[in-house]
Amino acid sequence: MARPDKSAAVAELTDKFRSSNAAVLTEYRGLTVAQLKQLRRSLGENAQYAVVKNTLTKIAANEAGITTLDDQFAGPTAVAFITGDPVESAKGLRDFAKDNPNLIIKGGVLDGKALSADEIKKLADLESREVLLAKLAGAMKGKQSQAAALFQALPSKLVRTVDALRAKQAEQGGAE
Repeated sequence: MARPDKSAAVAELTDKFRSSNAAVLTEYRGLTVAQLKQLRRSLGENAQYAVVKNTLTKIAANEAGITTLDDQFAGPTAVAFITGDPVESAKGLRDFAKDNPNLIIKGGVLDGKALSADEIKKLADLESREVLLAKLAGAMKGKQSQAAALFQALPSKLVRTVDALRAKQAEQGGAE
């Protein structure tokens, strides 16, 4: 029978897997406590970085319906549970790993889909959600302005054409 403390740890990890948008597995061997503290700060407010036991975390991930990470639970493992924008946290991990080569990104999961370490780095290269939404809004506003100018141009061109026809008719009528 499982010990109550281990059962509670598995239940807590299962809840974290279920409530997070993404989870990134890392190997932290060789990092000091001060560096881990700095890493936690660099992940942002929407991520929680936890050093975990491989066996318990593997059980918790399987209970949460995530079976694609099973082969990555080897060596000292820590998990970044991300509840907000995964791009911001991925950037924090990537930037910290550049400065501290002891941090190794193993892989992760985003909305139930497995991600390799390279895919997490590509995710970190994306712009944040807010920037992408602002660009989309700007593009839509630009297209609306172009459409409005086009719709305004048609009646004014028609008026100029009718005025030119009147002037020509008056000129021809005056010449006869």
